[in-house]
Amino acid sequence: MFNRPALTDIVARTRGDLLTRLSQDELLRRSDSEVLSRVLAGASHEIHGYLDWIARQVIYDTADKEILIRWASIWGVTQKPAAAASGNVLVTGTVGTLIPIDTLMKRADGEEFTVTTDTTLGASATAVPVAAVEAGAAGNTVAATALTLLNPIAGVQSVVTVDSGALTNGSDIESVTSLRSRFLARIQQPPAGGSSADYERWALEVPGVTRAWVYPKEMGAGTVTVRFVRDNDASIIPDSMEVQAVQNYIDDSSRRPVTADVYVVAPVAVPLNFTIQLTPATATVKAAVEAELRDLLLREAAPGVTRLISHIREAISTAAGEMDSVLVFPTTNQVYTTGQMPVFGSITWA
Repeated sequence: MFNRPALTDIVARTRGDLLTRLSQDELLRRSDSEVLSRVLAGASHEIHGYLDWIARQVIYDTADKEILIRWASIWGVTQKPAAAASGNVLVTGTVGTLIPIDTLMKRADGEEFTVTTDTTLGASATAVPVAAVEAGAAGNTVAATALTLLNPIAGVQSVVTVDSGALTNGSDIESVTSLRSRFLARIQQPPAGGSSADYERWALEVPGVTRAWVYPKEMGAGTVTVRFVRDNDASIIPDSMEVQAVQNYIDDSSRRPVTADVYVVAPVAVPLNFTIQLTPATATVKAAVEAELRDLLLREAAPGVTRLISHIREAISTAAGEMDSVLVFPTTNQVYTTGQMPVFGSITWA
């Protein structure tokens, strides 16, 4: 293994090499030989640093972002781009008033959205299609959130609300960690003509998809069922449009085997609620406990998989600041049927 020597070691080594070739009267502290040895050592140290960098780039699991992206592209694995959130907002005002395309509106935190289609108001609240100005998960917005028109329109209420479908499908550009994980999976699990790993990989290639599971023959011989979630969306459970996007991607003739019947479906969300007696019951410790439970579900929750009570207790106990706790509910392992998936519900503090 290559080990980069410290600068002081290179200086000492260079000095020693020079001094063995000089006479005794040339061994002064500020002599030319001392200056020369330090200059040469500095240049050598820089070269060693470059060699150290190269050593990291030729190994996939240590390569820097730019090199990793290039390595992955050679294997056909590309970084998923960012996508803008979209959906409908409900606008009220004078019947017949036009809400023109490119009309801007803003969320309370400053995130901006633009109208994507000219829309004429009806007698009741009218659904107007919008999309986030900036691509990214920050544009995902839950239903009933208020947005404000940046430039008021005569006869139109300046405050609008996101409709029941929420603003979804927004996703950040894929992180280096996620890209590296998918790239290594591509190497370790090469395409196998439609194996479970193939279907999982195809689902994860769709922007916004963070986890996916594959169930062969769940709907009969020759079938494959794929479920997935979007952890960074307004809801981790995908809506019908997001499900269709993954279905279309997998159905591409260049991907799935022509003989397989593929069903892409959303998991059925089952809220997992907790009742906890906590010591100390401060706001900070409560927040830490909630963060640990959310992280547990992110790491371990999957459709149809039993949620172990021991892991729930462990997550609570590892929260920063927790000294003692009692998990009042649930008291047993939580069992889920086919397609059911636990999602974080609420915590009641006993």
